[in-house]
Amino acid sequence: MKRAILLAPCVPVLVLAALVVLVPAYSQDKPAQREPDVIYVPTPQEVVDKMFELADVRPGEIVYDLGCGDGRIPVTAAKKFGSRAWGFDINPVRVRESLENVKKNRVENLVTIKQQDIFELDLSKADVVTLYLLPRLNVKLIPQLDKLKPGCRIVSHDFNMEGVRPKREINFRPSDGSREHRVYLWVTPLEKESPGR
Repeated sequence: MKRAILLAPCVPVLVLAALVVLVPAYSQDKPAQREPDVIYVPTPQEVVDKMFELADVRPGEIVYDLGCGDGRIPVTAAKKFGSRAWGFDINPVRVRESLENVKKNRVENLVTIKQQDIFELDLSKADVVTLYLLPRLNVKLIPQLDKLKPGCRIVSHDFNMEGVRPKREINFRPSDGSREHRVYLWVTPLEKESPGR
């Protein structure tokens, strides 16, 4: 009993010491906090399907969605192809929506959503990368995309990647009669355009 009484004054000191040690480790794991580069505009589901068709997604492949919004692309990859899919977004609201969508569609075993800056990602495990970013952001990703394994497919909704020749590009109008969408496909290694073209 005397030992417990003698140790009692030490407990607050030990708790404080533990907090000092643990708090920096937690803050280092905290996602980057900056404003998103684009406003969120969801890709219509028919366009998502067309992107996957153009990318020739196969069962079991790994899909990375950069700027995942509400998670519809990773969810579709998992449900339609049995793909392992990762969605990345810097906006905590979008991440929350994505996680809800993953849960609602019961694909937690195949889909991972992370709040992360897409310009700091290692994309090397991806077989397919999906984008719905502005052209300047696609260009900013080129150094990361150059590191992808040969044969990786990159598909972009509406926006090109200046300086890199697409393998294919198609125009597509959803059945609801809404506006026409353009889908671009690149295959690694990226085919760089000659300057001045």
